[in-house]
Amino acid sequence: MTRSVMRVLLILLLTAVAVSSSTAQVKWSVGGRFGLSVGSGGGGSNAGLQIGPVGEVIFDRNMGVGTELNINTQGGGIVAWEDYFRYYFTIPRSTIKPYADAGIGLWFSGGTWFGIQFGGGVNIPVAKNLYVPADLELGPVFATGTTFFYLAITSGIRYEF
Repeated sequence: MTRSVMRVLLILLLTAVAVSSSTAQVKWSVGGRFGLSVGSGGGGSNAGLQIGPVGEVIFDRNMGVGTELNINTQGGGIVAWEDYFRYYFTIPRSTIKPYADAGIGLWFSGGTWFGIQFGGGVNIPVAKNLYVPADLELGPVFATGTTFFYLAITSGIRYEF
């Protein structure tokens, strides 16, 4: 299963590079993410704080492919690598950028777990090309012998160039 997940991630990465190199309106976004996550299932629930870097390629004005690497205090320390596809909605005469996203992730904590995330949020501009996102992500995580439900409420900082 790990090899097939790695193949999917490699295909997503190559697709993002191919699309970004062939599109004239490409922007890059880098920054950080921090917030609260809650997991429930497998006979209990726990909460944790998460923090980590993010990067995204934004192409065709409303679509992006990104990746995150989060360190999470939940469950004794989890490292999560998540990749996503994001669609930005256009609001006439507005500077905020709402979005919806979906993706997959690998969680490393005493083994490799697989997660599926869905969510959305809004990028709020605070300066030229500088945004503060308000984000909500949720979805199942498939661990060895169990499945639990994941919810994250995060913010951070993003710079587009």
